[in-house]
Amino acid sequence: MFSSGNITLYVSNMDRAVRFYTETLGLRLAYRFSDHWAAVEVGRGLTIGLHPASAEMPAGRKGSMAIGLELGGTTIEEAMSRLEKKGVQFHGAVNDSKAGKFVSFDDPDGNLIYLAEVKWSHVDQGEGKYQHA
Repeated sequence: MFSSGNITLYVSNMDRAVRFYTETLGLRLAYRFSDHWAAVEVGRGLTIGLHPASAEMPAGRKGSMAIGLELGGTTIEEAMSRLEKKGVQFHGAVNDSKAGKFVSFDDPDGNLIYLAEVKWSHVDQGEGKYQHA
C-alpha cells in the first residue's frame, strides 16, 4: 500500500537546516525549493522534509517527536566519533540495552534525533517479531 514515508520538520533557518542534514549527518539532498521546502533522503524510502516554521507550527517543539536513524555498516561509536568531529553534541553516554545501542542529540532547532544500532538477534527472538524490509 505505501511505498515510502516523509517526516516533516519545521525549521527556523532553511540554509542552516539543509547544511546540518547534508553536511553534518551526510544525508542526500533530494531537492530544494528556495526557503519553502527541502527534502533529504535517509534511505529505504524515508525522506525528511524541511519546512519553514510558522506561528502555528514552530520549530523544535521539545518532546513532540524524535527521528531515529538506524545504523548500517558502522558501529554507534564510529558514527558518534564522526559526528562529534562535525560539532554534534550528544545527550550523554550510549544506552546499551537488550534491543541495541542508542544515543541522542538535537538538530539546530532542537528536534531530537537518535542513532540506533539494533541487535536484530534479540529483536527476532522476541514476541511480535519485526518484519525485515
